[in-house]
Amino acid sequence: MKRKKGNILIVDDNEDILWSLNQLLKNEFEKIFTLKKPNQVLDFLQKQQIDVILLDMNFTAGVNTGNEGFFWFKEIKKLEPNVVIVFITAYGDIEIAVRAMKEGADDFITKPWDSDKLISSLHNFVNLSHSKQKVNRLKASQSGLHEIYPKMIGESDALTQVKLTIQKISATDASVLIQGENGTGKALIAFEIHKQSDRSNEAFVHVDLGAIHENLFESELFGHVKGAFTDAKEDRIGRFEAASDGTLFLDEIGNLSLALQQKLLSAIQTNTILKVGSNKSISVNVRLVCATNQNLKQMVSEGRFREDLLYRINTILIESPALRDRQKDLSILANSFLNELANKYNKLDLKFSETAIKKIEEHHWPGNIRELRHAVERAVLLCNAKIIKPEDLFPAGITIKKENKGIKRLEDVEKEVIANAVNNMKGNLTKAASELGISRSTLYLKIEKYGL
Repeated sequence: MKRKKGNILIVDDNEDILWSLNQLLKNEFEKIFTLKKPNQVLDFLQKQQIDVILLDMNFTAGVNTGNEGFFWFKEIKKLEPNVVIVFITAYGDIEIAVRAMKEGADDFITKPWDSDKLISSLHNFVNLSHSKQKVNRLKASQSGLHEIYPKMIGESDALTQVKLTIQKISATDASVLIQGENGTGKALIAFEIHKQSDRSNEAFVHVDLGAIHENLFESELFGHVKGAFTDAKEDRIGRFEAASDGTLFLDEIGNLSLALQQKLLSAIQTNTILKVGSNKSISVNVRLVCATNQNLKQMVSEGRFREDLLYRINTILIESPALRDRQKDLSILANSFLNELANKYNKLDLKFSETAIKKIEEHHWPGNIRELRHAVERAVLLCNAKIIKPEDLFPAGITIKKENKGIKRLEDVEKEVIANAVNNMKGNLTKAASELGISRSTLYLKIEKYGL
């Protein structure tokens, strides 16, 4: 049996209308509530979750100005700004109903009403209400983002240049492409752009495209309607809709297939999405920030990335500097991580020895900031004294030092790091991916790329 959904509240001083609507709707929706007096609505809403309110416009005999309805509409919106409100009005009061729409009402119905049309409309409004609730829950979760994306730390020229670029472009809606090696802090740059923008009070939605299976791409990005496929048991909003009015951060964009690149390009070009299983376009308004550790221009020349998509996503290009190019920041970052992790593990008063700092500054850091933080965390956990020594940071067999004679190719270093991680985790790819700070799907691609 199909499960009914949606709680409807009907507010009207006419008992016949309350009875008629209750009879019409009770088998279509989960719960139907009725109130004769509008001054009872606010207390009622504090006790009961309502999806749609059917609100009469006049409650005093002989009065047909609609002012009472407008007054209670505004009071309800103060308490529940996202509840869906549909006005009930007489056929001759269409002008008042139009004014109600301008005031922010979601719709109006006229007496007498078309039963089938009313039921269909209310089902749509229940879906709209549920979508609003999901978006609001997502936005409410944004309060913890400053812990997930801490402030960028450092004083090096390379990082200073990135910060200056962010200051210049944050106030615009220009699309941004962030390029850089794994572990350099591309997500921190993306969040900093959002934080300094006019959209900072809206959602910041981070999507790891490398972790989304190709078959789920449209559902994840654009959403789906109930019944669109076997496991679609309810309507779902996609990441584009969740990020509307805010920032959408698409990480690992170089991992998309050409077919998915086309679907993404269409959404970006039109600022609309089409949920899986629906034929109704939805307008979205997102600030797009993308990131990749791949050379997209080379991928374009090889036919693996669409040139028109590249033009769309890189109005502004930011290079996320590797840690080896931020020599001045090494000790600053290491001490910052030490303070954070010593507090986390209740191992206070820990300090680096001078030789440990020297080793940190000599290390190549192919895994960049992520590798540095993991090294400090490991040292905090393993150190049995108050002073962290080089051997706490670099257990035997994992140090990759700078070479005096020539420089290793980046791909050779990455291959070596991945091979070491897989070996250290005894072939457990989930643990290896976690240690490297990348998704399993990205690790699979790297293993295939280097023939490991």
